[in-house]
Amino acid sequence: MSSFEFNKLSGGFFGALLFAMVLVTISNFIFAHPPLAKPGYDLPAAAEGGESGGGAEAAVAPLPERLAKADVKKGEADTKPCQACHTFEKGGAAKVGPPLWGIVDRAKGSIAGFSYSDALKAKGGEWTYDDLDAFITSPKSFVSGTKMAFGGEKDPQKRADLIDYLHTLSDEPKPLPTK
Repeated sequence: MSSFEFNKLSGGFFGALLFAMVLVTISNFIFAHPPLAKPGYDLPAAAEGGESGGGAEAAVAPLPERLAKADVKKGEADTKPCQACHTFEKGGAAKVGPPLWGIVDRAKGSIAGFSYSDALKAKGGEWTYDDLDAFITSPKSFVSGTKMAFGGEKDPQKRADLIDYLHTLSDEPKPLPTK
């Protein structure tokens, strides 16, 4: 190989490299965006009451008190994340999760054709207001081995709003618990 051919090959290589560098510089100029004012988004705090040994959980008002202040409209709005897996209409089909129409006082694991986890079937009983509160707080703590991927809702009043909405999903809503 003569030096002339070597120069042509190296010139082609370095020319292509220079072209790629110029192309990246120009595209960065065209598609540049301003720096973010705040990077990403806030993650939920890791158990705010956990540092004091769970003292925050002891300060939670009893469910009947929270349900007395609950707002059905807020509860309905709070179901947006739930709607990815559950239906709320009467006669709604099972999705990833079972339909939630008539959940209050319904037997756990009782929707025909839905594949419940063995742990939930073994739990037995009916869905009471207290059971719903505990389950929405942390499904995996309430039913160890549940298939439900939801991490739980830590805000007690938001849970009460959700439960108040769920209680309305029935032809004959069960009365809310009182003190």
